[in-house]
Parts: sequence; structure tokens; C-alpha cells
Amino acid sequence: MTQQTERTQVWHQAAKNTAVVGGVFTALFTAMLTVNLIGSAIVGPSRETRLADLQSRVQKDPTNETLPSEIRQLDLRIRRDRIWRLDFAHKAAHMLLAGVVVLLVAGKIAHDLGKGLPRPRHATDRGENQVREARQARWAVVGGLAVLAVGLVALGMSGWVEFAKAEETGPAFASMEEKQTQWHRFRGPGGAGVSAYTNIPTSWNGKTGEGVLWKSPTPMPGRNSPVVWKDRIFLAGADANARQVYCYDAKGGQLLWKGDVPTTPDGAKLEIMEDTGYAACTVATDGKRIYAIFPTGDVAAFDFTGRRLWHKSLGVPDSAYGYASSLETYEKLVIVQDDQGDGTEGKSKIIALDGVTGQVAWEAKRDLPNSWTTPVVVDVAGKPQLIAMADPNMIAYDPATGKEIWRAECLGGDLAPSPIYAGGLLMAIQPYSQMVAVKPTGQGNVTETHIAWRMEEGGPDICSPVSDGKYVYLLESADLLICCKVETGEKVYEQDIKGDFRASPSLVGDKLYILDMKGIMRIVQTGPEFKELGRCELGEECYASPAFADGRIYIRGTENLYCIGQAQ
Repeated sequence: MTQQTERTQVWHQAAKNTAVVGGVFTALFTAMLTVNLIGSAIVGPSRETRLADLQSRVQKDPTNETLPSEIRQLDLRIRRDRIWRLDFAHKAAHMLLAGVVVLLVAGKIAHDLGKGLPRPRHATDRGENQVREARQARWAVVGGLAVLAVGLVALGMSGWVEFAKAEETGPAFASMEEKQTQWHRFRGPGGAGVSAYTNIPTSWNGKTGEGVLWKSPTPMPGRNSPVVWKDRIFLAGADANARQVYCYDAKGGQLLWKGDVPTTPDGAKLEIMEDTGYAACTVATDGKRIYAIFPTGDVAAFDFTGRRLWHKSLGVPDSAYGYASSLETYEKLVIVQDDQGDGTEGKSKIIALDGVTGQVAWEAKRDLPNSWTTPVVVDVAGKPQLIAMADPNMIAYDPATGKEIWRAECLGGDLAPSPIYAGGLLMAIQPYSQMVAVKPTGQGNVTETHIAWRMEEGGPDICSPVSDGKYVYLLESADLLICCKVETGEKVYEQDIKGDFRASPSLVGDKLYILDMKGIMRIVQTGPEFKELGRCELGEECYASPAFADGRIYIRGTENLYCIGQAQ
């Protein structure tokens, strides 16, 4: 037997052994997935049945103090088990796929080499073919094993691979219609501060517990607002050493997970003003993923089970008072208003990141200085517009491409309140100076043609406005609530309401919800006359704007997250 024949037999045996390993892997992970599926079919329903039984017992015995705690603990176990089994299924499916690939590739190579093993009586006829086939087989085996090794290392480092997710169906992002029913970003849909629900509580007391369904501590400080998507609430927290994203169970208040966001070396040296802190920016979700940005310039995405999908450093922003613009989403894009410097250095831009990969989808340069406003995506005559402001412009972009649609030179100074769209007009505030309304139907520079009106009698420096389409309400940081007509900008009234405010006002039906820094919520009747309907105390300082859901309000205090609502 020739030396070449011996080498071919060696590679043939190696391919057979590799195929066996692939088969063992395939069988092992098939069994593990089967056990996981059986467990999901048996354990999950049995626990849910017990949970339903406990909930029924609470209704029959409302004085039993141990049942609510047992319900919360069981509900948390159910949710954690569901998340764990889903995560395990993802990873096991990927390993199963790897095993199947190894089995098929190595099996094919072993089969071909087995057929082509040279026999002594044909050695003189097929020598050259055998050499060529043996060489090809060797490289095929080496290449297959290399690909497998790289794949397994990548899988082990990342913890998951974004393919073959049998559990995930449908589009990669929620529809605009679905977003209208959720509180998916700072101040809810369109950043307007308007609740989609009117069955919101009007009476509670955090000191006595009246009307407070639950409160949960926040692990690290932050002045960002809650974001709500169905049964989950998202927050961010940070200090000088760490940045995190939190997910709470909206029903019971349990902290389901917290995700760490890496910090770049430059970000670790950042000096932060007390008024903004290390977690000033509100997170945003597209219904599939949750996104967070921090004043260090670090952006990260997590899925709803808490796995970090990607992290990107935009660099420490050059911002006079600390970066505080919150995120917006459009389809699967996450929008970052990254305005920096004095506008002459070419640093400012709007960035759209692909929510799945974190890669830059588009980038729009801006010759504008740093700003603290949050961009909004609004629907204008059936077409989306991304609105972003910085001295002196309000600019509309196509959120899919970043192409500029129009701009109006109408603002100045340090801008912090975000714009709103109501009554067919975009309304924005220049602190201490004016409110301006722009018709969003033009093209190019619309400064001379599309500014509808100006109200030049002051304006808030922090709080964003809110409107019911007929009246627009402005809340100054100290004491003053101003009401103007949307159609003309004419001031209807101004009322001293005595308080310090950082949270923006919100609209629920025909009521304004106005939260001050002491945690006192004033409920005010909308309309041309000021009428206070009531006050509710939380018993904790508040800087963040509240979030609204079906029958509930979520309020972030300095130490805790509160759920206000009626027990069901």
C-alpha cells in the first residue's frame, strides 16, 4: 500500500470520527430540547394553574396577608422559568444546528473518501486521481472543522446567534399603531405626553399606601422616565462606575433583570453635573428590543429577556451641561440626536442605528450647537417626519433615510424642552423667550412661509409642553402654568401653582397631570379656565415624567418606582 493510500485512509477515518461526534452532539441536544419542551408543557401550566387558584383564593379571602406575597413569588418564578427556558431553547437550537452541520459535512466527506479509497490492483491506473481526491478531502475536512471551531467560539462568546429563532415570528419591530397604545419612549407616543387611556387614577397617597399597587427600589439613581411595553417597565440607572438597564414586571413590580452597559475609558473620566446625573436619558423600545444611551456616549440594546445584543460608543459628547437627549425609534431604527459643541466644529449629527446590529443605518450632519431636546417622529398627512431642534433651527428629516425635508429658523439659545405636534402644528419652546408654531407641510427653508405664530411672553426652560389640540399648556420650572390657543398662540391664562417642576405635564382625557419635585401630583381641568381638581402625594422626591398605561400610572421617585392604580 502506497504512502498516499495510507494518508487517504487516515483522513477517511478522521472524517468518520468527526461525523460520529456530530451525531452524538445532534442526539444530545435533540434530547435536551425535547426535555425542555416537555418541561414547558408540564411545569408551566401546572404553576399557572396554581397561580390562578391563589388569585381565586385572594378574592374569596381578601384579608389573608400571606396570599399576595405568595402570588407575587409564584408569578416571578413563572416568568423567570419562561425566560430561562426560552434562552435555553435558543442556545440548544444553535448547538443542535452546529451538530447537524458537522454530521452532514463530515459524513459526506467520509462517504466520498470511502468510495475513493485506492485499491492495489488499480493503483497504476488511478494514482493521479487518488492524489488529487485525497488532497481535496484533506482541505475539505480542515476547512469544515475550522468553520465549526470559529462558529462554536463565537457562540460561546456572544451567548447567542441571531438566526433560526423559531420562537420569534412576525416583523422585527412593532407597528406605529401598536406604539400608539404603549408608552414606548420619553413622554409616550410622539413625545406628546398624552395618555391613550382615560381610566387613570385621580386619588392616591404614597405615605399611607392608598392607591399604590406596589413600589420597588431602583438599584442605581437616574432622572430618566419609565418606559412601558405591555407587561414590562424599563428604566436606566448609573453612577460614576457603572451603567445599567432595568426591566420590571408591570403587574407585580418585581425586578426581572438588569443589564450592564460597558463604559469606554473616556466615559469613565466624565464629569457630570448634578442636574443631569449619569442616567438622564430615557430609554426607548421598538416593541422587540430596548435601547439605552448614557451621557458617556455609550449606547446599548437588549432583548426583552435581558441579553445585551450590542454596545456602541459614540464618544463622550461635547455638551455644556451634560448630554440629556433621550432616544426615539422608527421601525427597527433607533434615533440619536448627537448635537455637540458650538456648531462650528462639525461635531453635531443625527444618527440612526440599526436596532438589530447596532450598525449606522444613516447619519445626517448638522451645523448646529449642542442641544438637550429629544427628537420626535410624527405623522404628517400619512408620512412620517423626524423633528429635531437646536439653535436656530427646527428641522424635519425622513426617518428612513435621514434626508432633510424642511427647516425653519425660528429658535435660539440653549434648548431643552422637546417639541410636540398637535392641531396640525409643531410647537417648540425657546426658554424664557417664546413659543413658536410651524406648519410641517413645506419643503426646503420654510422660515418665511410656514411659521404660523409666535407667543413671545416667556416659556419653560426644562418642561416640554402638552396639548389637546385646542389648547397648549406650558409649565415653567417655578410656579407658573400657562395656557394658550393652539390655533393662534393667544395666551388664555397663566396661573401661579406654587412648586418646583422638572417633570413635564401630561394629558389624560380632559385632565392635566402635573408632578412637582416633592412628589405632589396636581390634577387640573383642561380648558380656558384654571381649575384644580385634586392633589395626590407620593411621599418621595420626583424629577422624572410619569408613564401611563391601562388604568395605571408609573412614577419614578429618587429611590423607588411606583405603580398607582386600582386593585383588580
